[in-house]
Amino acid sequence: MNTEPVKLTSYSTKGGCGCKIGPGELSQVLRALPASIPNPNLLVGIDTSDDAGVYKISDELALVQTVDFFTPIVDDPYSFGQVAAANAISDIYAMGGKPLTALNIVAFPIKTLDKSILAEILRGAGDKTREAGITLVGGHSIDDAEPKFGLAVTGLVHPDKVRTNAGALPGDKLILTKPIGVGILTTSIKKDKLSADEVRRVTEVMATLNKTAAEIMEPFDVHACTDVTGFGLMGHALEMAKGSGVGIQVNAADVPVLPRVRELAESGFVPGGTKNNFAHVKDSIDFADTLDEIGQWILCDAVTSGGLLISVAGEQAEELLDKLKQAGVEAAIIGGATDEHPGRIEVR
Repeated sequence: MNTEPVKLTSYSTKGGCGCKIGPGELSQVLRALPASIPNPNLLVGIDTSDDAGVYKISDELALVQTVDFFTPIVDDPYSFGQVAAANAISDIYAMGGKPLTALNIVAFPIKTLDKSILAEILRGAGDKTREAGITLVGGHSIDDAEPKFGLAVTGLVHPDKVRTNAGALPGDKLILTKPIGVGILTTSIKKDKLSADEVRRVTEVMATLNKTAAEIMEPFDVHACTDVTGFGLMGHALEMAKGSGVGIQVNAADVPVLPRVRELAESGFVPGGTKNNFAHVKDSIDFADTLDEIGQWILCDAVTSGGLLISVAGEQAEELLDKLKQAGVEAAIIGGATDEHPGRIEVR
C-alpha cells in the first residue's frame, strides 16, 4: 500500500457540506418541480426541507431515508471517510430514527490517485458505520476527476415518534449539541493555517456521531429537531422557524464556537458557502447592532457533520442539557422559540 501523504483537499474546489448548492438557488430549482403524487404513507417529504424522508410501512414501523455525499473536507483519507459517514448518518438521528443499512457512494480519480487512498476512505467509513451499528449492503462508484464520498442511509422509526424540523412550540428552548465554525476552519486547512492539533480537534468534532445525543433526547418532549450542516446554524434554524410557524431567538454569546474561528475569519478564510448562506437568510434575521459582520458570518458558517439543533419543552431543557453534558456531548442552550415574529430569527 502506498503510504505517501496526499493533500486530498487540493483535489476539490469546495469541501464538505460547503459544496452544497446554495439554499437560494436550490429553492428556485425545487419550485420548478411538479407536485409529488399524494401518498398517505409519506409522513415526511420535501415540503419543509427536512433532513430525511419518512415512509410509513405499518402502524408500528416507518422507513427513514437519506443520502449525503461531498468532496474532501480534510486531507487524511481515513478521516474523510469517517466524517462523510457520520454526516450522512446524522440525518437519521435528527428524525428520531435508528440507522439500519447504508450504501457507499464513490466518485474517485482512479487513474490519478492511488487506489490505497480510496481503500482508506472506505475503511474510515466502514469503521464509522460499525460504530453506529449499521450494516453496509453495497454501493456504487464512478471514475471522476474530483473525489467525492458519502452514504445513502436507511433507518427505522415508529410513526408516532418521528422528529421533524417543523414542530417547535413557543416556550421551547433550543439546544445545540456541537460547536460551529467548521467551515472556516476547514477552509483554513486547505491553506495550511491550522496546526496538527487543531486539525485533529475539528476532525474529531465532525467525525463524532450524533448517536449519543439522539438517544439521550428520545424520552424528552422534543418538539422539533434538525442537524446543522451546509446551510449553517442560521439557515437550519430559519427552516425550523418557518416550518413550525414560530419566531426563534438566539443568544449569540451562548452559541459554542470552535477555537480560532473569529481570528481566521478576520484573516479572510471565510468559505463562499458561508457567505451564500448569509445572503440567503439575512432578510429574515434581526441581528443585534452589537454583532459585527464577522460574527454574523460565523453564525451562518457552512457546517459539515454538525450537531443536532433540538427544540425541547422549556421546563425540560436544563435536565436534557445536564444529561448531554454528563455523556460528553458539547451541548449548550442557545435560545428559544416564541410566538412573536413567526418565521423570523432574532439574534441578541
